[in-house]
Amino acid sequence: MKELLPGLYQIPVPIPYPLKTVNLYLFKGNGEVALLDTALGTKTARGTLELSLAELGLCFPDVKTVLLTHHHPDHYGLAGFFEGLGARVYLHEEELGRGHRFWLQPEAFEEQSWRLFLDHGTPEEALWGIRETMAKTRERVHPPQNPLSLRDGDLLEVAGRRLRVVWTPGHADGHVAFFLEEEGVLLAGDALLERVSPNVGLWAYTRENPLKDFLASLDRLEELPVRVAYAGHFGPIPHVRKRVQELRAHHQERLEILATHLDTPKTAWELSLNLFPQELDAPGRRFAFAETLAHLEYLRLEGHVRREGPPYRYFRA
Repeated sequence: MKELLPGLYQIPVPIPYPLKTVNLYLFKGNGEVALLDTALGTKTARGTLELSLAELGLCFPDVKTVLLTHHHPDHYGLAGFFEGLGARVYLHEEELGRGHRFWLQPEAFEEQSWRLFLDHGTPEEALWGIRETMAKTRERVHPPQNPLSLRDGDLLEVAGRRLRVVWTPGHADGHVAFFLEEEGVLLAGDALLERVSPNVGLWAYTRENPLKDFLASLDRLEELPVRVAYAGHFGPIPHVRKRVQELRAHHQERLEILATHLDTPKTAWELSLNLFPQELDAPGRRFAFAETLAHLEYLRLEGHVRREGPPYRYFRA
């Protein structure tokens, strides 16, 4: 645990994913305790968080406010646990009918989810591995029952700090960053990451063009007067504009690579094997597919490629 500002702490918590840890942020001041993101519902995560709270003389029921950057399980998984102890849980309004509903009502998108994979060329044997992965993940996610909605531009008073809500869709439809304007500090969630590009995936419940959303969010973040950004994973980002430019160039390169593989019609699954040729487990292959599909749909909606099917095959317009 590290104190970033008086009363603002960064708490790295282990997660069973390649990123290894997720960064949570705890606010303590004016007799209030708030937590930004919650980690996944595992014994290890809960134990780590409990010990970190104890270092500050706190326990779980002392957390009265939970701010969520987005609905992905490593950030959202224990939200319902804290709500059950009396905390108010906040989530961007765009997540309520999409990402949050995906966890709260599993049946809502189940058929569309599997159909999306099959319609875009996913082999049945690969889909079974993805199904098993999702079933295990659902056991570790405890969705809040009555989250309160955030809107872009909302100004929050949290434990003696003023936070501006900045809607940054792309990595998730309702992803938000929290900007401490007076300090020039951005709590960026997964909108920006230091070492890797945030996954930008198209799923059955997402908006139709997440890559376009993500690129627009990068434009917005580039204009903020940020001194330093603290992200959901890895270390701080001292030069936000530079990192934005790197991520923008990365996705442009991805789009150009995809275009080289479109001489003949191919499915999104086939193209994901070209774009991500390394050995990946079922969760990794799932993310690779969704990111490839997001790039293909960006190109299609921009008029650069077309598709036919189902099963859908993409080719140059």
